[in-house]
Amino acid sequence: MFEKILFPTDFSEVSLHALRNCVPKFFELGAKKLYLVHIVDITATDIEALELMKIDEEQLNNLADELRGRGIEVEPIVKLGIPSLEIAEIAKEKNVDLIISPSKGENILRQMFLGSTASNLVRATKKPVLLIRYEWDEEEKRIKCLSDCEKIFDKPLVALDFSPCSIRIMEAVKKFEELVKEGILLHIVDYGKAEELEENIAKAKQNLEKYAKIVKFPVEREVFAGVASQGIIGFSIAKGATLIVMGKKGRSIIKDLLLGSTAERVIRDSKLPVLLVPCE
Repeated sequence: MFEKILFPTDFSEVSLHALRNCVPKFFELGAKKLYLVHIVDITATDIEALELMKIDEEQLNNLADELRGRGIEVEPIVKLGIPSLEIAEIAKEKNVDLIISPSKGENILRQMFLGSTASNLVRATKKPVLLIRYEWDEEEKRIKCLSDCEKIFDKPLVALDFSPCSIRIMEAVKKFEELVKEGILLHIVDYGKAEELEENIAKAKQNLEKYAKIVKFPVEREVFAGVASQGIIGFSIAKGATLIVMGKKGRSIIKDLLLGSTAERVIRDSKLPVLLVPCE
Protein backbone atom coordinates (compact mmCIF):
# COMPACT_ATOMS: atom_id res chain seq x y z
CA MET A 1 0.00 0.00 0.00
CA PHE A 2 1.06 3.62 -0.47
CA GLU A 3 2.45 4.35 3.01
CA LYS A 4 3.10 8.11 2.93
CA ILE A 5 0.20 10.13 1.55
CA LEU A 6 -0.03 13.86 0.91
CA PHE A 7 -3.42 15.53 0.85
CA PRO A 8 -3.60 19.23 -0.06
CA THR A 9 -6.64 21.09 1.26
CA ASP A 10 -8.04 24.52 0.48
CA PHE A 11 -10.80 24.07 3.12
CA SER A 12 -13.46 23.94 0.41
CA GLU A 13 -16.53 21.72 0.79
CA VAL A 14 -15.17 19.18 -1.70
CA SER A 15 -11.78 19.08 -0.03
CA LEU A 16 -13.17 18.63 3.47
CA HIS A 17 -15.59 15.94 2.29
CA ALA A 18 -12.71 13.99 0.72
CA LEU A 19 -10.52 14.47 3.78
CA ARG A 20 -13.12 13.22 6.24
CA ASN A 21 -14.86 10.55 4.20
CA CYS A 22 -12.30 9.22 1.71
CA VAL A 23 -8.74 9.74 2.97
CA PRO A 24 -9.28 7.74 6.22
CA LYS A 25 -10.19 4.69 4.11
CA PHE A 26 -6.62 4.56 2.81
CA PHE A 27 -5.36 4.24 6.39
CA GLU A 28 -7.79 1.42 7.04
CA LEU A 29 -6.23 -0.24 3.98
CA GLY A 30 -2.64 0.16 5.20
CA ALA A 31 -1.36 3.72 4.72
CA LYS A 32 0.92 4.89 7.57
CA LYS A 33 1.32 8.68 7.54
CA LEU A 34 -0.59 11.67 6.20
CA TYR A 35 0.94 14.99 5.25
CA LEU A 36 -1.92 17.46 5.46
CA VAL A 37 -0.94 20.51 3.42
CA HIS A 38 -2.43 23.96 2.97
CA ILE A 39 -0.82 26.63 0.82
CA VAL A 40 -1.74 30.29 1.27
CA ASP A 41 -1.92 31.38 -2.36
CA ILE A 42 0.20 34.50 -2.83
CA THR A 43 -1.49 35.14 -6.18
CA ALA A 44 -5.02 35.23 -4.74
CA THR A 45 -4.86 36.71 -1.24
CA ASP A 46 -5.68 40.39 -0.77
CA ILE A 47 -5.14 40.57 2.99
CA GLU A 48 -2.01 40.35 5.07
CA ALA A 49 -0.49 36.97 4.19
CA LEU A 50 1.06 36.33 7.61
CA GLU A 51 -2.24 36.97 9.35
CA LEU A 52 -3.99 34.64 6.95
CA MET A 53 -1.35 31.97 7.57
CA LYS A 54 -2.04 32.08 11.32
CA ILE A 55 -5.77 31.65 10.76
CA ASP A 56 -5.27 28.83 8.27
CA GLU A 57 -2.67 27.15 10.45
CA GLU A 58 -5.15 26.98 13.32
CA GLN A 59 -7.82 25.52 11.04
CA LEU A 60 -5.38 22.96 9.64
CA ASN A 61 -4.23 21.94 13.13
CA ASN A 62 -7.86 21.42 14.14
CA LEU A 63 -8.35 19.14 11.15
CA ALA A 64 -5.13 17.27 12.01
CA ASP A 65 -6.37 16.74 15.59
CA GLU A 66 -9.68 15.48 14.23
CA LEU A 67 -7.85 12.89 12.10
CA ARG A 68 -5.51 11.91 14.95
CA GLY A 69 -8.65 11.13 16.92
CA ARG A 70 -9.38 8.55 14.24
CA GLY A 71 -5.96 6.94 14.72
CA ILE A 72 -4.15 8.58 11.78
CA GLU A 73 -0.60 9.90 12.09
CA VAL A 74 -0.74 13.42 10.66
CA GLU A 75 1.85 16.12 9.96
CA PRO A 76 0.15 19.44 9.14
CA ILE A 77 2.10 21.84 6.90
CA VAL A 78 1.18 25.45 6.04
CA LYS A 79 3.22 27.45 3.54
CA LEU A 80 2.97 30.62 1.53
CA GLY A 81 3.39 30.41 -2.24
CA ILE A 82 1.89 29.13 -5.47
CA PRO A 83 -0.15 26.06 -4.41
CA SER A 84 0.73 23.57 -7.16
CA LEU A 85 4.46 24.33 -7.00
CA GLU A 86 4.66 24.28 -3.20
CA ILE A 87 2.68 21.03 -2.96
CA ALA A 88 4.96 19.41 -5.54
CA GLU A 89 8.02 20.57 -3.60
CA ILE A 90 6.68 19.24 -0.28
CA ALA A 91 5.85 15.91 -1.93
CA LYS A 92 9.45 15.72 -3.11
CA GLU A 93 10.94 16.74 0.27
CA LYS A 94 8.84 14.25 2.21
CA ASN A 95 9.27 11.58 -0.48
CA VAL A 96 5.58 10.71 -0.39
CA ASP A 97 4.22 7.68 -2.19
CA LEU A 98 0.97 9.27 -3.34
CA ILE A 99 -0.82 12.60 -3.61
CA ILE A 100 -4.61 12.44 -3.31
CA SER A 101 -6.64 15.27 -4.79
CA PRO A 102 -10.38 15.57 -5.41
CA SER A 103 -11.39 16.82 -8.85
CA LYS A 104 -14.73 18.51 -9.20
CA GLY A 105 -17.35 19.53 -11.69
CA GLU A 106 -18.13 18.50 -15.21
CA ASN A 107 -16.02 21.22 -16.80
CA ILE A 108 -12.55 20.16 -15.70
CA LEU A 109 -11.07 21.14 -19.07
CA ARG A 110 -12.06 24.76 -18.51
CA GLN A 111 -10.59 24.58 -15.00
CA MET A 112 -7.30 23.43 -16.51
CA PHE A 113 -7.11 26.44 -18.78
CA LEU A 114 -7.88 28.67 -15.80
CA GLY A 115 -5.13 27.01 -13.80
CA SER A 116 -6.86 24.97 -11.09
CA THR A 117 -4.59 23.64 -8.36
CA ALA A 118 -5.39 19.99 -9.09
CA SER A 119 -4.56 20.15 -12.77
CA ASN A 120 -1.48 22.33 -12.23
CA LEU A 121 -0.32 19.90 -9.57
CA VAL A 122 -0.60 17.00 -12.00
CA ARG A 123 1.71 18.91 -14.33
CA ALA A 124 4.20 19.97 -11.65
CA THR A 125 4.78 16.87 -9.53
CA LYS A 126 6.83 13.76 -10.19
CA LYS A 127 4.82 11.75 -7.69
CA PRO A 128 1.75 9.62 -8.47
CA VAL A 129 -1.47 11.62 -8.19
CA LEU A 130 -4.85 10.03 -7.48
CA LEU A 131 -7.72 12.21 -8.70
CA ILE A 132 -11.06 11.35 -7.11
CA ARG A 133 -14.16 12.69 -8.87
CA TYR A 134 -16.76 14.79 -7.07
CA GLU A 135 -19.89 16.32 -8.55
CA TRP A 136 -22.87 18.29 -7.38
CA ASP A 137 -25.93 16.11 -6.75
CA GLU A 138 -28.78 18.34 -7.95
CA GLU A 139 -31.45 16.06 -6.52
CA GLU A 140 -29.97 15.86 -3.04
CA LYS A 141 -28.42 19.36 -3.18
CA ARG A 142 -25.04 18.25 -1.96
CA ILE A 143 -21.51 17.37 -3.06
CA LYS A 144 -21.22 13.71 -3.94
CA CYS A 145 -18.21 11.45 -4.39
CA LEU A 146 -18.68 9.26 -7.46
CA SER A 147 -16.62 6.39 -6.01
CA ASP A 148 -16.56 4.17 -2.95
CA CYS A 149 -13.11 5.00 -1.58
CA GLU A 150 -12.98 1.72 0.31
CA LYS A 151 -13.21 -0.19 -2.97
CA ILE A 152 -11.03 1.97 -5.23
CA PHE A 153 -8.37 -0.73 -5.59
CA ASP A 154 -10.76 -3.66 -6.11
CA LYS A 155 -10.58 -3.75 -9.91
CA PRO A 156 -8.10 -1.40 -11.59
CA LEU A 157 -7.89 -0.90 -15.32
CA VAL A 158 -4.21 -0.40 -16.16
CA ALA A 159 -3.50 1.32 -19.48
CA LEU A 160 -0.09 0.41 -20.93
CA ASP A 161 1.66 1.69 -24.05
CA PHE A 162 4.80 -0.51 -23.68
CA SER A 163 7.07 2.54 -23.37
CA PRO A 164 9.52 2.68 -20.42
CA CYS A 165 6.71 4.44 -18.55
CA SER A 166 4.76 1.17 -18.46
CA ILE A 167 7.26 -0.25 -15.98
CA ARG A 168 6.71 2.79 -13.74
CA ILE A 169 2.98 2.20 -13.97
CA MET A 170 3.33 -1.44 -12.95
CA GLU A 171 5.59 -0.44 -10.05
CA ALA A 172 2.81 1.85 -8.81
CA VAL A 173 0.26 -0.95 -9.17
CA LYS A 174 2.53 -3.26 -7.12
CA LYS A 175 2.11 -0.82 -4.21
CA PHE A 176 -1.53 -1.84 -3.80
CA GLU A 177 -1.66 -5.27 -5.44
CA GLU A 178 -2.59 -6.99 -2.16
CA LEU A 179 -5.87 -5.06 -2.21
CA VAL A 180 -6.79 -5.98 -5.80
CA LYS A 181 -9.36 -8.69 -6.45
CA GLU A 182 -8.86 -8.69 -10.22
CA GLY A 183 -7.55 -6.29 -12.83
CA ILE A 184 -7.56 -5.40 -16.51
CA LEU A 185 -4.43 -4.72 -18.54
CA LEU A 186 -5.28 -2.66 -21.61
CA HIS A 187 -3.29 -1.62 -24.65
CA ILE A 188 -4.69 0.62 -27.36
CA VAL A 189 -3.34 0.19 -30.90
CA ASP A 190 -3.55 3.72 -32.30
CA TYR A 191 -0.45 3.53 -34.46
CA GLY A 192 0.83 1.81 -37.61
CA LYS A 193 -0.62 1.34 -41.05
CA ALA A 194 -3.92 -0.40 -41.72
CA GLU A 195 -2.18 -3.46 -43.16
CA GLU A 196 -0.10 -3.74 -39.98
CA LEU A 197 -3.07 -3.79 -37.64
CA GLU A 198 -3.36 -7.55 -37.14
CA GLU A 199 0.38 -7.89 -36.55
CA ASN A 200 0.39 -5.00 -34.07
CA ILE A 201 -2.54 -6.49 -32.17
CA ALA A 202 -0.81 -9.88 -31.99
CA LYS A 203 2.40 -8.29 -30.69
CA ALA A 204 0.45 -6.29 -28.13
CA LYS A 205 -1.24 -9.43 -26.81
CA GLN A 206 2.16 -11.07 -26.37
CA ASN A 207 3.45 -8.03 -24.50
CA LEU A 208 0.46 -7.97 -22.17
CA GLU A 209 1.17 -11.60 -21.26
CA LYS A 210 4.59 -10.49 -19.97
CA TYR A 211 3.16 -7.61 -17.94
CA ALA A 212 0.50 -9.87 -16.45
CA LYS A 213 3.26 -11.87 -14.75
CA ILE A 214 4.44 -8.82 -12.78
CA VAL A 215 1.42 -8.76 -10.46
CA LYS A 216 -0.05 -11.38 -8.15
CA PHE A 217 -3.73 -10.80 -8.87
CA PRO A 218 -5.65 -12.32 -11.81
CA VAL A 219 -5.87 -10.05 -14.86
CA GLU A 220 -7.84 -9.81 -18.06
CA ARG A 221 -5.78 -8.73 -21.05
CA GLU A 222 -7.45 -6.53 -23.62
CA VAL A 223 -6.16 -5.02 -26.88
CA PHE A 224 -8.26 -2.39 -28.64
CA ALA A 225 -7.70 -0.64 -31.96
CA GLY A 226 -8.91 2.94 -31.95
CA VAL A 227 -8.71 6.21 -30.02
CA ALA A 228 -6.83 5.67 -26.76
CA SER A 229 -8.97 7.84 -24.46
CA GLN A 230 -12.22 6.35 -25.79
CA GLY A 231 -10.88 2.83 -25.38
CA ILE A 232 -9.72 3.44 -21.82
CA ILE A 233 -12.99 4.99 -20.69
CA GLY A 234 -15.12 2.51 -22.64
CA PHE A 235 -13.38 -0.56 -21.25
CA SER A 236 -13.41 0.86 -17.72
CA ILE A 237 -17.20 1.08 -17.92
CA ALA A 238 -17.74 -2.22 -19.72
CA LYS A 239 -15.50 -4.16 -17.34
CA GLY A 240 -16.78 -2.54 -14.15
CA ALA A 241 -13.40 -1.11 -13.20
CA THR A 242 -13.04 0.83 -9.95
CA LEU A 243 -9.90 2.78 -10.93
CA ILE A 244 -8.00 3.83 -14.06
CA VAL A 245 -4.20 3.74 -13.85
CA MET A 246 -2.18 5.43 -16.58
CA GLY A 247 1.00 7.40 -17.19
CA LYS A 248 1.70 11.07 -17.72
CA LYS A 249 4.62 12.65 -19.50
CA GLY A 250 6.33 14.79 -16.88
CA ARG A 251 7.40 18.25 -17.98
CA SER A 252 5.80 18.05 -21.41
CA ILE A 253 2.35 17.51 -19.93
CA ILE A 254 1.60 21.26 -20.04
CA LYS A 255 1.87 21.14 -23.82
CA ASP A 256 0.10 17.77 -23.96
CA LEU A 257 -2.85 18.96 -21.89
CA LEU A 258 -3.33 22.06 -23.97
CA LEU A 259 -3.28 19.96 -27.12
CA GLY A 260 -5.70 17.39 -25.73
CA SER A 261 -3.62 14.40 -24.67
CA THR A 262 -5.00 11.00 -23.75
CA ALA A 263 -4.43 11.73 -20.06
CA GLU A 264 -6.32 15.02 -20.24
CA ARG A 265 -9.26 13.45 -22.06
CA VAL A 266 -9.51 10.62 -19.55
CA ILE A 267 -9.34 13.03 -16.60
CA ARG A 268 -12.02 15.18 -18.20
CA ASP A 269 -14.45 12.42 -19.20
CA SER A 270 -14.03 9.58 -16.71
CA LYS A 271 -16.19 9.42 -13.63
CA LEU A 272 -13.81 6.89 -12.09
CA PRO A 273 -10.80 7.81 -9.96
CA VAL A 274 -7.69 8.20 -12.11
CA LEU A 275 -4.20 7.36 -10.83
CA LEU A 276 -1.63 9.27 -12.90
CA VAL A 277 1.89 7.88 -12.72
CA PRO A 278 4.83 10.14 -13.71
CA CYS A 279 7.03 8.81 -16.46
CA GLU A 280 10.21 10.60 -15.38
